[in-house]
Amino acid sequence: MTNTPPAPPLIPVTLLTGFLGSGKTTLLNQLIRQLPHTAIIMNEFGEIGLDHQLLQKTDGPLALLQGGCICCTVVGSLSPTLKNLFMAAKSGDLPQFERVIIETTGIADPAPILDTLINDRWIAARFALNSVVTTVDAVLGEQQLDSYFEAVKQVAVADRLVLTKTDLASAAMTDALRSRLVALNPAAPILSADHGAIDPALILNAGLYNPATKTSDVNEWLKLSRYRPVSAVSVLGRPVVQGDAVHDDRIRSFSMTFDEPLEWEAIHAALQMLLWKGGKSVLRMKAIVNLKGKTRPTVLHAVGHVFSPPVELPEWPDDNHQSRFVFIVADLAAELVPKMLADFNEAYRVGKMSA
Repeated sequence: MTNTPPAPPLIPVTLLTGFLGSGKTTLLNQLIRQLPHTAIIMNEFGEIGLDHQLLQKTDGPLALLQGGCICCTVVGSLSPTLKNLFMAAKSGDLPQFERVIIETTGIADPAPILDTLINDRWIAARFALNSVVTTVDAVLGEQQLDSYFEAVKQVAVADRLVLTKTDLASAAMTDALRSRLVALNPAAPILSADHGAIDPALILNAGLYNPATKTSDVNEWLKLSRYRPVSAVSVLGRPVVQGDAVHDDRIRSFSMTFDEPLEWEAIHAALQMLLWKGGKSVLRMKAIVNLKGKTRPTVLHAVGHVFSPPVELPEWPDDNHQSRFVFIVADLAAELVPKMLADFNEAYRVGKMSA
């Protein structure tokens, strides 16, 4: 009998996004200096304006940087770019790298990139989304959020928000922007970068799973207490909604809990319908779920229509075994979501009993 060797650890990927001129390039340059053995993927060198002092060699879409970093442009789509990087490092044609940072264009929707990382089987077997970091211009951030919904989506999907150019903004401007960011994305810590300088530890390993400690911190990832609760308690067949938090007129963030274990088929069907029919409305969803027939919790995560495969954790993070969901949605009535989940679960439960 032969023992199967353990699978190599997945390479963590950080998605760096933010609106045009919000300081992604400056932050990226600082990260390169502090993080050797990093692969950086961007759309176009000329567009990014990478610090020329860091460049050692440019060869088409590839640049080798000081400190053992690799920088490349997206050729075609993200998937072949990641595959080529991985295979070239494995064959020794490129230096080995420990992490990947993907820098998006200023008006990019992060969802397609997340879709590749999550649903491309070859990529998902070798890379793992670690965190989404969004830079926000302290001077122009409010104006950009008012004018461009892309900026709102970038804020909503973030695990970490990084304020830039705070030295150029008044304290009142910065405070107002912070309040607005908290309303748009209650769970994301808001950090400040001094001319791009920030401790990488504050923005890396910000997702559910920390590859450094090899542990999951569900409560820190979910941050349920920062969302206002809504209820789908049925009264005469209609839900009673509590605490509907409306932000920027179009954006709502809320949480919901279910005391009884849920039917997986029902919840999966409800979420699939919600995400595929209203994917543009569901900016982000995170949940820890108590499924009927299972003793361990299941974690669910979605951005737009991109639904991550469910992950079963080894144990509950605490004595609370309620199913807990948090949502950030746009142009969608908050009461619709818990009602849909509750109705699907009840219909499936009754259907199984009658069968």
